[in-house]
Amino acid sequence: MARKRTPEELPQPKNNMWDLIAWYLRSLRLQKGLSGEAVGQILSISKAKVSRIEIGKDRLDWKQARALDKAWGTCGIFGLLVWYASIGHDPQWFAQYMELEQRAETAKIYEGNVIPALFQTEDYARALLQAGIEPDLEMVLMERLQRQNVLTRNPPPHLMVIISQNAIEWPVGNPEIMRAQLARVLEVAEWPNALIRVVPRSWDVGAHAGLGGSFQLLTGGDFGEVAFTASPGAGRLVSSPSEVRSYDVRYEHISAKALMEGPSLDLVRKVMEAFT
Repeated sequence: MARKRTPEELPQPKNNMWDLIAWYLRSLRLQKGLSGEAVGQILSISKAKVSRIEIGKDRLDWKQARALDKAWGTCGIFGLLVWYASIGHDPQWFAQYMELEQRAETAKIYEGNVIPALFQTEDYARALLQAGIEPDLEMVLMERLQRQNVLTRNPPPHLMVIISQNAIEWPVGNPEIMRAQLARVLEVAEWPNALIRVVPRSWDVGAHAGLGGSFQLLTGGDFGEVAFTASPGAGRLVSSPSEVRSYDVRYEHISAKALMEGPSLDLVRKVMEAFT
């Protein structure tokens, strides 16, 4: 039997909009004297799924929000809360993203500027962080490297990665660090669960959908599909199905501009050899 959480361990409404939704759902359920099973019948989900939403492990979606508003006569408040949560900046975005990353069954990654964090060597990651303004570099570095444990779990996630030529050519640290980093990319590309392709910087490709910024799409059996995009000091974890689909479409447009796997890895080798 799962341990009952204390009030302090439950989502707090002042943390962020998603925690407010979880708190409000649980509060109204208790006020109405309803069980998790009864709410699950309204939402067409299991009692366990209701519990995961209430403790912040999963998120209410648009369809479920509308079902609650209709059943409870809440004048559309759940739908509005989910809408605001989906479009707004979430102060807890990165912790939530890391948790989903560890549970993901598939990951689609597009990176336009640097090597994706999951493949970064320690030296490359350190050189990147030293160029920033991180107040606790060693802690951030340790967290980044620990995230890579997901690659060695059993079974590992399926990885579909597209990297811009800019990301593999931009000099970080020194030539030795770059050679080791690109060798790491080639190593990961040999794994049966990984596919790595490169968008070449050429007139044939020209402007493409990836120039708008880097992002990731994560899929898991217990949370569906979410998209994640970041910028300095901020980020968004997108769970609205319509918005997630827009990222899927963007990924496919970028994929259409990328080299096939063999030529992509040939380009990585060529760039690696040029770092002398």
